Amino acid sequence: MKQNVTNEDIKRFLVSFDRDPKNLLALNAVTQNGIAAVALSRKEIDRINYTFSNLIESPEATNQERSGRCWLFSGLSLLCLEAMKKLNLQTFELSEVYQMFWDKLEKANYFLENIIETRNEPLNSQILMALLADPLSDGGQWDMFVNLVEKYGIVPKSLMPETDSSSDSDSMNTLLVSKLREYAKLLRDMHAQGSSIEELRKSKGKLLEEFYRMLAIHLGKPPSSFYWEWRDKDKVFHRGGNMTPREFYKKYVDVDLDDLVCLINAPSKDKPYDKVYTVQYLGNVIEGRSVRYLNVDIKTLKKAAVDMIKDNHAVWFGCDVGQMLETEMGAMDLNVYDYDIVYGTDFKLDKAGRLEYRNSEMTHAMVLTGVDLDETGKPRKWRVENSWGANIGDKGYMYMMDEWFDEYLFEITVSKKYLSPKLLSVLCTEPVLLPPWDPMGTLAKKN
Repeated sequence: MKQNVTNEDIKRFLVSFDRDPKNLLALNAVTQNGIAAVALSRKEIDRINYTFSNLIESPEATNQERSGRCWLFSGLSLLCLEAMKKLNLQTFELSEVYQMFWDKLEKANYFLENIIETRNEPLNSQILMALLADPLSDGGQWDMFVNLVEKYGIVPKSLMPETDSSSDSDSMNTLLVSKLREYAKLLRDMHAQGSSIEELRKSKGKLLEEFYRMLAIHLGKPPSSFYWEWRDKDKVFHRGGNMTPREFYKKYVDVDLDDLVCLINAPSKDKPYDKVYTVQYLGNVIEGRSVRYLNVDIKTLKKAAVDMIKDNHAVWFGCDVGQMLETEMGAMDLNVYDYDIVYGTDFKLDKAGRLEYRNSEMTHAMVLTGVDLDETGKPRKWRVENSWGANIGDKGYMYMMDEWFDEYLFEITVSKKYLSPKLLSVLCTEPVLLPPWDPMGTLAKKN
């Protein structure tokens, strides 16, 4: 029999609270100022510095505004670093709206194809509920970013700039998601009435035409080709001529995206290390690559990140950004808040426990552009390029203490050359299929 909270329990709780006057002091402070202001550690504030032993020259911080496009901003930041070298530019930005447009169109098709595939699932099945829960998130994963670049290329931001809906996407997403759920019902109803797969897909084509129209109204029409010319940081004029977005990518970036793989550190019991994992129904482009993670211990993951930065390559990564973060200072630090002192209790879940009990997951993607190594080569802290504008941290760049890296960083993208022969062989194995609701199935979308 379940046990109720009794009046005797409540009296005991109150006596316990009143016994220690520090509880009243904490109550007075937190109710007036909020927990963040009260718990903020003065000791950690006093030790902040933004100096790093290994640093990659980076452009001005970008701003995703009120949207969940962090994974696109961080992915394009990596490509920008390469484009800036070839174009000889001091600063440069690629169009995140261009990628956003194609991602939403591809996600719509991906969703509707999955609705057709699961047409015999009962309406209340766990699989169907997972598909319907969030069919068109702004968020994404590295492999999904690769799919967009390989299929559609890239364009300079000046050719497809921000719109009201790209910078503040909630209203657009609400209407587009409503349409997708309407389409899902239509296709399932057609199947129930005996329509063939061919008829369902023919109807899907008409629905996507309507969806494209709605997208274009919100985000503008993506260019199929454009005329490119620029003046470099030495004031020299260049004319690239007419080209497609894919031609622009090949000529001015040409990063071997097939060489970059995702390492994760998920120490939960159901995910042994040195295995590849994928997530059912997680993706955007039907014919593109699936999301694949190679799970490794934190030491292996960290070494690969250090080696990349030492060789002047920035590192795309995913983390749980809302944990132990002081946004204004750009501090990602396990000691930045003294919650234990304020509450009189420690928070004891470890990384595995937080994953298993849904207290942590990847919420945001950013870029590592520096690391501070001590005399023995061990990381002390990391430089983080964020996409929240220039008013946080050091002109938009944050710092991550190495202990924070251990606890809340889940994923990085690295070149295969930084992996051992053993891990390279593991990459070729068949991935373990995780259900859609697994914590590793979350999308980076924090704004």
